[in-house]
Amino acid sequence: MTDQAWPWTAGAATGIGSLPGTDITEAQRVILGELPALPHLPELPARGPGADLIGRTAGLLVELPVELYAARWRIAPRPGRDVRRARDLMERDLDQLAEQAEGYAGPLKVQAGGPLTLAAALELPIGGKMLRDPGAVRDLTGSLAEGLRAHVAAVAGRVPGASVLLQLDEPSLPTVLAGRVPTESGLGAYRAVESVAAAELLRTVVEAVGVPTVVHCCAPDVPLELIRSTGATAVALDLALLTDLDPLGEAIDAGLGLLAGAAPTRPEPAGRAPTSVEVADRVRRLWDRLGFPRRQLAEQVVITPACGLAGATPQYARAVLAACRDAGRRLAED
Repeated sequence: MTDQAWPWTAGAATGIGSLPGTDITEAQRVILGELPALPHLPELPARGPGADLIGRTAGLLVELPVELYAARWRIAPRPGRDVRRARDLMERDLDQLAEQAEGYAGPLKVQAGGPLTLAAALELPIGGKMLRDPGAVRDLTGSLAEGLRAHVAAVAGRVPGASVLLQLDEPSLPTVLAGRVPTESGLGAYRAVESVAAAELLRTVVEAVGVPTVVHCCAPDVPLELIRSTGATAVALDLALLTDLDPLGEAIDAGLGLLAGAAPTRPEPAGRAPTSVEVADRVRRLWDRLGFPRRQLAEQVVITPACGLAGATPQYARAVLAACRDAGRRLAED
């Protein structure tokens, strides 16, 4: 796969999405400074409802308004203050991106929740997760696809030199496939979504948005073959959760890119961030175990933290991003 064109430069590093704090100006400055080869639009969930993964993504839905009810997001009869807040936060973030990334040319990543994770989190007006109603899930997926297409176009319009990548966050995907999403009573679980149906939902979004798409899942048992079948360009996962390397090797051999979560999101017992040497060595060891040539590594793999950094201190988050950046450069020099 060494002749494949990837939507990032060799030796690139990026973040998964979230950062600590509430200052989008500072967060965007950190991302552009520490991750110059593949910056992303940062997410700051500490700002509250509408800045969280579900609320932020729900604000992008088209003709499917949402609201907060008992601290949970549910489908609403009409747009209200909750969805307006989510949209206002996103608009503010895009304004800041346009200002700080003026003149930037290169790949730029944005993140949003995927259709299965949204269906497992959003509630129907009558109660219960959207997951209980396959028709509602299809409507949700169509709304998400349309909303993300508009969002990607808005980002491209704000930063004309950027080539936009989309990351679909699907932390609930393995749970949905296994039929382990609990009902409201906690006494049962929603019926499992078949792999073919789940792949079709993801494919609907990937094809509609029309830009290179990464599916991110920082959970055990990432369904790599399913993700590859959706037309996604790459998968993002936490290397510490890998238990079976064979499916990953098959996916990479078939042409799937890898955003390798190689740096912990919290300090090690020693209380320090990993060094770039440690991060690079971890990825090299994995690659060697998979049996692929080293020259392919820096092209097909992007270095990332294991997951989002919202729970880290600002100092640790910045140190981890710097370590990932320098680890990518080390791999490109091999």
